[in-house]
Amino acid sequence: MSSFIKDFIERETLNRRNFLFAAAAGLGTVAIPGVFGRGGALAALSDPAIAWSYRDRASAYWNSVVSGGEAFVESLGRPKTALVSLINEGSTEKSLADIKAFLAKSNGNCAIACDPNDSPNARPVVEAVQAAGGFISTIWNKTDDLHPWDFGDNYVSHMTWSDEKPAEETARILFEAMGGEGGVVHLGGIAANNPAVERLNGLKNALKDFPNIELLDAQPADWDTQKGAALMSSFLTRYGDKIKGVHCAADNIAYGVIEALRAEGIENMPIVAYDGNPEAVQMVMEGQLLATVFTNPHWGGGISAALAYHAAIGTFKPSQEPKEHREFYGPTILITQKDAVEFKAKYLDAVPAYDWKDFWGPTNGQIKY
Repeated sequence: MSSFIKDFIERETLNRRNFLFAAAAGLGTVAIPGVFGRGGALAALSDPAIAWSYRDRASAYWNSVVSGGEAFVESLGRPKTALVSLINEGSTEKSLADIKAFLAKSNGNCAIACDPNDSPNARPVVEAVQAAGGFISTIWNKTDDLHPWDFGDNYVSHMTWSDEKPAEETARILFEAMGGEGGVVHLGGIAANNPAVERLNGLKNALKDFPNIELLDAQPADWDTQKGAALMSSFLTRYGDKIKGVHCAADNIAYGVIEALRAEGIENMPIVAYDGNPEAVQMVMEGQLLATVFTNPHWGGGISAALAYHAAIGTFKPSQEPKEHREFYGPTILITQKDAVEFKAKYLDAVPAYDWKDFWGPTNGQIKY
């Protein structure tokens, strides 16, 4: 498995470069329909272009998200290449610039699914889409004062995942494996990301019931395997054998943690992660990870694109929907060794077939602030 992680890091660097090139080529060559008889921003669009704006496809998580978007596009009878990838590489500025360029190229005749990369970026993104007459569904990141119903129909929906409770559950599993005592470190995502904040809060909530567990340090690893490895190495230098457990905000980070531990000859360190990627589920089955959490990114990627598209063509009118259909939680599944085999068979060995018009079936209620 150590070779897997090394290969993963090498592939992550190469794939990131390749996907950036492919995305740039795709944006330049995909035929984007013009506007046909639009009476205004709220009129139904005709054959809108569809795009997904996201971090990068080198990550198994984002690859699954975009594969869901492609599955939705194929359900319309289009080739998967009809989904335009707007890859921001974790840059908020690039995220906004790429979306504005896509809006200009499509003359606003478009449906966009988007993770704004950080919370403050959601507002300028949404405002740009509304001004152009496009339609957008966002996931993960937005500020608490930004709501789809304040933007009529153009801001279709926002989906996030209630990460605090699942992250608390993984922390409790970790603390029990540590025997209820010792030092723990947390390696997080991008500091301004909502999921990074919630997953750290979940850890802190669990700490309240474990007075003999000490949080030695918590630092961002930016959802990145290589940064996770470097950060874990620095933690080992600083805290040494005080570290008895590791709480990771993402599977990608956990891969780097494991490599850093093995470089120091450390085996069997209790580690928990998050995202439910195939490699991480395999590690749970093998006992290298205690737990991970699945957020069904394939469904999330497909349904976000579907919501934006169907709102754009007039299948439903977002402003006539209840608030729980505008802001809602996506599904989460905790995966431990006892249920990993069953989970893998159901969700990973064969991707379930989803009804892309069942917009809110698997959701978990309205977002609470």
